[in-house]
Amino acid sequence: MSFGRLLTAMVTPMNKELEVDYQAAADLAQYLVRHGSDGIVVASTTGESPTLADEEKLELFRVVKKAVGSKAKVIASVGSNSTQESVGMALRTLETEVDGLIAVVPYYNKPSQEGLYRHFRGIAEVSSLPLMMYNVPGRTSANLLPETVLRLSCVPNITALKEASGSMDQVSELKRILPDEFEIFSGDDSLTLPMLALGCNGVVGVGSHIIGNEMKLMIDAWISGDIETARRWHLKLMPIFKGVFITANPVPIKYLLNQMGIEVGSVRPPLVETTPAEEKVLNEILSGWKLR
Repeated sequence: MSFGRLLTAMVTPMNKELEVDYQAAADLAQYLVRHGSDGIVVASTTGESPTLADEEKLELFRVVKKAVGSKAKVIASVGSNSTQESVGMALRTLETEVDGLIAVVPYYNKPSQEGLYRHFRGIAEVSSLPLMMYNVPGRTSANLLPETVLRLSCVPNITALKEASGSMDQVSELKRILPDEFEIFSGDDSLTLPMLALGCNGVVGVGSHIIGNEMKLMIDAWISGDIETARRWHLKLMPIFKGVFITANPVPIKYLLNQMGIEVGSVRPPLVETTPAEEKVLNEILSGWKLR
């Protein structure tokens, strides 16, 4: 199964009491599908996974899958820094009818490459669903190296990698050694086009909440061989690619969505709302794109 080209790491809407707003989550998922998303990643870092309870995650998986049906792939985030807990979540996710799983490199405990191999293999072995690994050393302090990814690609249902190391050398090595059918997605919006140029499949994006159609046009232009159009879209979208990360994700994208009238509420502590200085930058983005 291919995950698609444009996947959105969806925010988790909250009400005024900072409880998960499941109806808003369903509405947002449908909005994303109407605006270019081939797939939706639920309860990931952008979805505030560190502060979501397991039962909240499982209900989100059910609600989002029911909302989008067969119109888009729904990928459930099951990873943590505990292999036992990640395996348990992968098992419980089987009852939610999602299309795939994603698991992040374990954070804080800094496992070895052998530890990372056993972690992801353990998750994959308890589920028949395709598994995407997520490498983001800036958040986890551990880097999933290409040779370890190659070993893991031999596990039948480990089929994809969300790569956010920021290193084009590392991406190049991944593409050099991995089978062509193994899918690699950019984990950074701004590196979508450079990684497409290296033969990667697409992006798991954040900016696609508000510029999904435009990101899809950029990707489609590249795939069709219209390199100049893809380049122009990349340069035009760069202010948004960077703007949605001016402070900790998902704080900026939630602010932008709320300003656009797509109510997703605030963020759970220890994250905090945008500052006036940050809002000034984000409002300029809104004005420039007439997104209000």
